[in-house]
Formats: sequence, C-alpha cells, structure tokens
Amino acid sequence: MKNAQVPAARPVPPDLTLAVIAKEPLPGRVKTRLCPPCTPAQAAGLACAALHDTLATLAALPARRRVLALDGRPGPWLPPGFDVIPQVPGTLDVRLAAVFGACEGPVLLLGMDTPQIDAAALAPVLAPHAFAHHEAWLGPASDGGFWALGLAAPSALPVPRAALLRGVPMSRPDTGALQRARLHAAGLRTGTLPTLTDVDTAPDALSVAALAPHSRFAAAVGALPQGLLTSCTTTGSNP
Repeated sequence: MKNAQVPAARPVPPDLTLAVIAKEPLPGRVKTRLCPPCTPAQAAGLACAALHDTLATLAALPARRRVLALDGRPGPWLPPGFDVIPQVPGTLDVRLAAVFGACEGPVLLLGMDTPQIDAAALAPVLAPHAFAHHEAWLGPASDGGFWALGLAAPSALPVPRAALLRGVPMSRPDTGALQRARLHAAGLRTGTLPTLTDVDTAPDALSVAALAPHSRFAAAVGALPQGLLTSCTTTGSNP
C-alpha cells in the first residue's frame, strides 16, 4: 500500500502534531509474541519495517510538528523531520501521557504496530475542523486495544490531558473500551477512526502484510522462510 497524500484542498489542522511512540527495534525487545515461530532477529526485522512504514506515512502528511517518543536510539529507519524525545520511565499509560505533555496544540499519537496506516485511515482526524467538532479521537484495534489517540489542545479540554490516560489499564482486551469510557467520563466528544489490526502475532503479521502488499513490512514478511508464519497457530503472551 503506497503512502497516500492528503489532497491539497483538504489541509490538516495547521497546529496539529503527529506523534509516534516506539521502541528501538532490537532483537529480544520488540515483537516478542512472534517468537516462536520467528527468531528474535526476525521479529526485530519485522518491527523495524513496521516502524519505517509508520514514520514514512506520517512524514508524507502535512503537520506543524512530528514527534517520535523513542525507547532507545534512532536508526536509519528514521526519516527527516521528526523531533526525537526520550520516553519517560513508567507504565505505558504514564509514557503515553508524557508524550501529550511534551506537545502543544492538538496531538494525534500512534504506535508502531500498524504499518498498514495511510492517509485514508487518518482522514477524519486530519480534516481542518477535526478538533472543533471532537475533543478526542480513538482508533480501535481488533484485539480490543487502540492504535491511535487524538486529543485537542489543553485549553479545549476540561481536565489535563494526562488525566485522560493515567490509570487506564493497558495491554488488555478491554483497554480500548476503558480508554473510551475515560474520555466519555470527562465529557469529551469522541470521534472514531477505523478499526485496525495491530501486529502482535503471526496471523496478525500475515493479515497486515496482505493489506499493505507494497509496504516494507510486507516485503519483510515475504523475506521470511516460506511457511514460517503459517506454521504457528498459537502464540505466547507479551509481558
């Protein structure tokens, strides 16, 4: 799937920040639920390709600022135009909240697990008045989590942005529902982005590669030994 451009006639909000939270794709630190059937090095290769595709898509979209909140060091997969900030210590909810705290204006924050994203999937939140009609945007994941969260500028919200994230249990089948409930409890009008599949397991990787056949991620999946991912029908849990 080629990274689509947002048409010039529909510019994004001029003060929007596009942010990604990610780990440096090192063997043994990323995509551990792919092992087995993958080796740690193979899993890291898939993670690297997914991160590259995600960043390349956002780099092609107009925005006031692009931010990568990184656990680790930048590599050749990082395109120009991103401000790299270190992730803070703590649980995922704390780290997500910190990314919003490091940015001004409205922010759309994504993970590194949906390399199939394109401008069409992001179109609702990229519309010029997206944050005039909604204070929050949520992209549900098919596993019950969420792949994207957009929040309006602090001045447009009734509570600090950190309060919308801190304490929400992460990496659970009900994380997306709990995050949405937190937004609704704060009285936020919450828009919904398309439901996407995070790449966590071997079936996920095959499904996402099929959805984005021209991506680096699909090429990385195709470079694995034939039948490797289809040979595994069960996966372990990811701490």
